[in-house]
Amino acid sequence: MRKGVVILGATGSIGRSARAALAALPERFHVVGLVARNNLAELAAQAAEFRPEWTVTTDPARAGELAELLPPDLKAAGGMEKVHELVTAPQTDIVLCAIVGTAGLEPVIAALRAGKRVALASKEVLVLAGEIIERELAANPSAELIPVDSEHSAIFQCLAGRKHREIRNLYLTASGGAFRTWPRERLAAATVEDALAHPTWNMGAKVTIDSASMMNKALEMVEARHLFRVEPEQVRVLIHPQSVIHSMVELNDSSLIAQLSRPDMRFAITYAFTYPERAATNLPALDFSTRLGLELQLPEPGRYPALVFAEEAMKRGGTLPGVMNAANEVAVDKFRRGEIRFPAIWRIIEKTMSAHEVEPQSDFQTIRVADAWARAYAAGLR
Repeated sequence: MRKGVVILGATGSIGRSARAALAALPERFHVVGLVARNNLAELAAQAAEFRPEWTVTTDPARAGELAELLPPDLKAAGGMEKVHELVTAPQTDIVLCAIVGTAGLEPVIAALRAGKRVALASKEVLVLAGEIIERELAANPSAELIPVDSEHSAIFQCLAGRKHREIRNLYLTASGGAFRTWPRERLAAATVEDALAHPTWNMGAKVTIDSASMMNKALEMVEARHLFRVEPEQVRVLIHPQSVIHSMVELNDSSLIAQLSRPDMRFAITYAFTYPERAATNLPALDFSTRLGLELQLPEPGRYPALVFAEEAMKRGGTLPGVMNAANEVAVDKFRRGEIRFPAIWRIIEKTMSAHEVEPQSDFQTIRVADAWARAYAAGLR
């Protein structure tokens, strides 16, 4: 029997990769729902291809506009109520969450409570509410949370069949982003176009800038801490410019297990859909007829303030990781609008985190209040 899939964030880069992954496995999956906020023309085109039960914009005011773009026999809706209905529907087996920002929190919680498999690509969910998500998984043993980020998918695969006590360290690999080889004094002159020139991955603009600042890796560190229930000091980062080794696990006997593939998100997405099986695909394999020249090295001390922010956020926990995320989003937006220079991204995050009074992750309201405070505070900084 084919499994039903709902894609949240269907028109983003992850959503488009998911579309390709699903198109390659029509005998195993069918699309129950497609959800996006903007780019309704692309959303409608996807709906025409996959013919889901519902096509949804999270903006209720644009539901009519979406309906006009769809073939007459397909159904459109708007608003988060319909999203909640889709992720908990009996015909839904897998929910891929690729929504950027805090909007993915409640659908993910709803899906877990309904016992669904959540293929998680939205870092913010675990950064903002990792402690809450851990509690939800403990309370709903039939639910599954499978990572879609290439690094976390790699660790998930490396840990298959391993006992938790065997984990010594997790190593997240990082390309180093667009500025890996730049002298530090040159960063103040970096433009948005410079930051978007990622050497190995094809991603959205926000994530690509986060890669340049290493904030993407900072968020992934927090994410890994909750996904794999390890201590902050067990989450480490290695610079790996080729983006072929997606991550590694060091076991308690000092051996290392790594997962390698070409830098293509379809690998991780397909595995999240088919786990615990592996589906035969036509994805390109590594070419060993040419020299791979794989490099691994520790980050240069002092070069990436974002990694220090992540260490602090993991150690203190509570609302601080969410504040770090919110301040970064505000700072990146300022940089993209030309209001600040690139190094100011780190300065804004640091000042916002320093000013925050950390509270426990007791409920959504606490998270929302901290998020709103951080955005307002960061907005006033330069």
